[in-house]
Amino acid sequence: MKIGIMGGTFDPIHKGHLMLGEYARELFALDEIWFMPNGNPPHKLNENIESQTNHRVEMVKRAIEGNAGFVLQLYEVNRKEVNYSYKTMEHFKEVYPDNKFYFIIGADSLFALERWVHPERLLKTCIILAAYRDGKDTKEMEAQIQYLNEKFDADIRLLNTPNVDISSSEIRRRMKSGESIEDLVPESVYSYIQSEQLFKDDENESV
Repeated sequence: MKIGIMGGTFDPIHKGHLMLGEYARELFALDEIWFMPNGNPPHKLNENIESQTNHRVEMVKRAIEGNAGFVLQLYEVNRKEVNYSYKTMEHFKEVYPDNKFYFIIGADSLFALERWVHPERLLKTCIILAAYRDGKDTKEMEAQIQYLNEKFDADIRLLNTPNVDISSSEIRRRMKSGESIEDLVPESVYSYIQSEQLFKDDENESV
């Protein structure tokens, strides 16, 4: 099978995440997209992740429900250690040797990839899909991809995505200021955020 990996804190998951997954699946003929919430990421302090892990997992579960090509992957959430992408992908390659993995990253991550822990090991396990917004000049990204492909003998490809200006941080900001987020997240996620009173100022103070 051809599997796309979408990792992130998903704090919260939003429509932009889902559209990115759908575009990756269609453009690269992937069988499944694994949405993988990160329980203990090395690049973010735990205090910067506002909602608890169980809430983030539930929001992802609700967001992808009904889409047979989307799968909730709990490997990193269930580990107690700090999660590094190369270790996760080496594990998947060992457990699922017949699968071909496509690791989806954003444009910013493409330029930070060399500073990740053991990028040379990560790049041996998967094809990297570097997402960029439709209409953006890709010359700089193409040059970086050529550089990384040659340095690491990697397979990095561009993933053209729709120009959707949504971020989890903007959703959290809107919630704190009392603005609507209904157009940014699936209805099932919105109802869960409301019922659990997530992303309120009092929750942020207690985490």
